[in-house]
Amino acid sequence: MTEPVRIPAPDAVGDIVPGEQPVPITVWHVPAPHPGDTMSITLADRLVQNFTTRRRWLILDLTSGEQLAQAVRAAQRHHARHTPQDLTIGVRQAALIVAGWPLGDTDPVTFLADCAQRLMVGGCVAVVLGDVELTVNHVLIAAARAAGLTYLQHIVAAHDLTGQRGQLGDGGTHLSVHGDVLIFNSSLDALRGSVDG
Repeated sequence: MTEPVRIPAPDAVGDIVPGEQPVPITVWHVPAPHPGDTMSITLADRLVQNFTTRRRWLILDLTSGEQLAQAVRAAQRHHARHTPQDLTIGVRQAALIVAGWPLGDTDPVTFLADCAQRLMVGGCVAVVLGDVELTVNHVLIAAARAAGLTYLQHIVAAHDLTGQRGQLGDGGTHLSVHGDVLIFNSSLDALRGSVDG
């Protein structure tokens, strides 16, 4: 029996940060959040399981709804509800900070700089985008880079399309079929770069 011919994936193209490789885009099939909530329980579970590995690690919650709190308790991590102003309070480093965006009139540069100060090395910030303009991605990525965080991954949270495929919502607009989550990482290399540069 002959070995199948394996064709490697093409090299990624289209860098968002000039001179740096583009980040991987991952698709997670998860339910849409309920109105007023940042995310579904399924998305919360996946964020906690994928970006924290040890029991008792701290997760800071800047989301709407109780989904993240439930996922954190189920995974036996520590949960602390925060506001953007609370990030500068406390000394314990977090393994994961999860926020919905937009966060009122919060400035992305200040917010991500505060997140960087509260993260343990190797920790992540997950920003779950709400109904925002596409340019917000670039603003958040630039703010994260200025804070010494690395743009690690883009998650497309694809929602169930059953019975909605090809339909328009009220006012003739397309129905939302996915959400976006930007993942930023705190690493020693990134922190050294922000101090040196």
